[in-house]
Amino acid sequence: MVESRLRVIEGRTLPEAPVAWDSWQFQELCVRAFVASWRARGFSPMTVDNDIGLLERTLKVLGRPAWDVTPEDIDRVVGGLAVEGQTPSTRRGYVQIFKGFHRFLQARKAVEIEAAFGVRLVCPVDKFNASRYVGDDSPALLLPPPVPERVEEFLEFLKDRIATARKYAPAARDYALFRTLYHAGLHSEEASLLDRPDVHFSRGPFGKLHVRFGKGAHTSGPRPRWVPMLDQLDLDLRGWT
Repeated sequence: MVESRLRVIEGRTLPEAPVAWDSWQFQELCVRAFVASWRARGFSPMTVDNDIGLLERTLKVLGRPAWDVTPEDIDRVVGGLAVEGQTPSTRRGYVQIFKGFHRFLQARKAVEIEAAFGVRLVCPVDKFNASRYVGDDSPALLLPPPVPERVEEFLEFLKDRIATARKYAPAARDYALFRTLYHAGLHSEEASLLDRPDVHFSRGPFGKLHVRFGKGAHTSGPRPRWVPMLDQLDLDLRGWT
C-alpha cells in the first residue's frame, strides 16, 4: 500500500500586505490615466494639451493630492484667482477641470485610494465655491442681443471673407463656429469646446451635436446634452469636418 503524501494542515488566512504609495507619484499615475481617457474618446491633441496644462496648474496651486482637497482649499484657490484679477471664465475653468478629475477618481480609483490612503472620496466642489456661469463682467448684462437682421448681415460678412482670406482654414472655421452659435443656440464656451467626434451627422434627420461641456444649472457643473443641427447647419459643418 502506497503511503499518502497528503496531509491536513490548520487553516489560516494570509496576512494582508499594506499598500504603500507615495501620494504625488500615485496622483501622477492617475493624471496619466485621466489623460488617456480623453484620447480614447477622440479629443484632439490641441484640446488634450490645453486641458493637461490647466489640470497641472490647478493641482499645483491646490498644493495637496486631489483626494485630500477640502472645500476650504477650493475657496482659497478661487478666491486667490479673483484677487489676482482673473476673469470668471478662468476661475470657472480651474473649478471644472478639478471637478472632472475628481469625478474620474471616484469612478476609476476610489477603491485604490481608500486602500492606500484611507480616504473615501467626496468632491469638495459645492454650491458655495463653484464658479457662477455668468460673471459680473458678462457682456449680456451690458448690451442687448443683436436683432436677427444684424446677425444675418454679420454671417454674410464672414462668408464673403472666406473668398478673400489669405488662409482659407481659419476663415472657414470662424464662419462654421458662428453658424453653430446661431443655429444650435450654444454658448460660446460650449461651442469652443466642441471637437470633431462631437459632430454626428447620422443622428436624426438633420444630425446632432454632442455638447459634452454643456452649461449646468445653479453651478452644478457641466451637463452633456444633444443638440439638433437645424437650418442646414449640417451642410456648413460637413465642409469643415
